[in-house]
This record gives sequence, structure tokens and C-alpha cells, in this order.
Amino acid sequence: MNMLTQELEMKRRLLQECIRMLNMQMKAAKEAMDDAQESANEHQGAMEDKFESFREACQIQRDMYARQLDELITTMSVLKRINATKSNHDVSLGAVVHTELQNYFIGVSLGEIKVEGTSYYAISGMSPLFKAMAGKSAGEYFTFRDKSYKILEVF
Repeated sequence: MNMLTQELEMKRRLLQECIRMLNMQMKAAKEAMDDAQESANEHQGAMEDKFESFREACQIQRDMYARQLDELITTMSVLKRINATKSNHDVSLGAVVHTELQNYFIGVSLGEIKVEGTSYYAISGMSPLFKAMAGKSAGEYFTFRDKSYKILEVF
């Protein structure tokens, strides 16, 4: 396996892991939303006044989970735009960035992801950290929160 193939394989695995994590979050939000709806439905008609506020609380919770699900669906659409078969030459959407201090995957904000025992931080293209390194390539430096980072490689 040549270097480019290995790099693209790593990018594919990172993308898969992000999608897996997001799918789990979406499933959890959907289940929580359905549970809240079910609770609201179960208490229909019983001692009207007492349960009216309970039902409203369930609806508010359901709406909160529905919004969360919408955000996750939007996040997923960003991931779907990443082409794991294309190598990035500079820091942009879909890039894997290795620095002296940390490794990053530019896509969506999901925190730390481990692939083959190596840690990567999945960050969004909206984040201040991304903005600090955007457009830079291997060998260049960027500064974020008073720390200087050297980019070792981008793919």
C-alpha cells in the first residue's frame, strides 16, 4: 500500500467513525423524542389539570429533541459532502491535519476520535481553531490561543 493509499484509507476510516458517532447521537435523540411524545400521549385525559402541565413539559422536551435531531441531520449533510477519495493539499473541509501537538479531522465538531490507536480531534469548519489553520499546508505554522503549531502533513 503506497503512502497516498494509506492516507486516504485513514481519511475514510475517520469519516466512517464520524458518521457512526453521529448516527448514534441521532438514534438517541429520536428515541428520546419518541419517549417524550409517548409520555405526553399516555397522560391524555387523566385528571386534566394536573396532567396538562406534565403533558406540556413532555411536548417541550419532545421539541427540544426534535431540534437536536434537526441539527444532527444538518451536521450529517456536512459529512456527506466530504470526499474521502480525494487528498487535500491544504487545510480545508475533509482534510486530515497532523501537527506536532495534535491531529485533526476537518468536518464537524465531534471531539476526540481514535482510529488505530491514534487520536484525532474532529473539528468543524466554523470553529476558531479551523479558522486559524485554514488554507495552510505542510511545513507552515499557525497560532491558536497563544500556542504555535507546526503542520507536519495535510491529506
